[in-house]
Amino acid sequence: MPGYRTALVRLFTIQAAFSYERMLGVGFGFAAEPLLRELARRGDASGAEPGAAAAPRFRAALARQSRYFNAHPYLAALAVGAAARAEVEGEPPERIERLRAALTGPLGSLGDRLIWAGWLPACAAVGLLLVTLGAGGWAVAAFLLLYNALHLWLRAWGLKVGWRCGVDVAGALAAPVLQRALELVAPLAAVALGAALPAVLDWYPFAAHWELLAGAAAAGLFAVVAGAFQGRATGLVVAAAALTAVVAVGVLW
Repeated sequence: MPGYRTALVRLFTIQAAFSYERMLGVGFGFAAEPLLRELARRGDASGAEPGAAAAPRFRAALARQSRYFNAHPYLAALAVGAAARAEVEGEPPERIERLRAALTGPLGSLGDRLIWAGWLPACAAVGLLLVTLGAGGWAVAAFLLLYNALHLWLRAWGLKVGWRCGVDVAGALAAPVLQRALELVAPLAAVALGAALPAVLDWYPFAAHWELLAGAAAAGLFAVVAGAFQGRATGLVVAAAALTAVVAVGVLW
């Protein structure tokens, strides 16, 4: 894939030009530009010489990829690769616009569930557990390594798969690796958070009544969340249930 490494590095700046008008759009276009240079090298169908200044298709594609786009910043790589491949293959502009618009919702939802509601809480809980065990600064290093292992993989995988699939990228969202990760991340977060809370309460010099108060608060939070989600087994419900159970057992013990 020509320009893959440059595009991957630029993906880390996709939020640098964030605005309410275009959201991630400007960063999207900046990351896609190395992949679109093939259009400049080809020149224009009218016979213009190759080069960015003489390639209207390149300029039009870059402007199109810099328009409004909003999704999870880590999974935006999937859309960047797919949209750039569609441009290079000469797909109609209308189809490319529909592709970008169709990916915003699924990529935003998937990223929120996978990262913000699952992986980030799980890694933070592991870091807290290590702090209570006396790891000190190594706990911070462990958190950063764990969290960024998935973060970096998602960006690299998303860009590569998006480029490979092009306009058929929707099928990649059902990839077994992603679906398996979604199945595992909520229970993992629940177990990690459930183990971290009593460990932190025991490590920090709280009085005994604070532990009882924390248990009551966790139980109340579980009731509110469970009611709000109407019994659906979301990661938040599982995590709250695990926290309540662990704190209740710890207090009774």
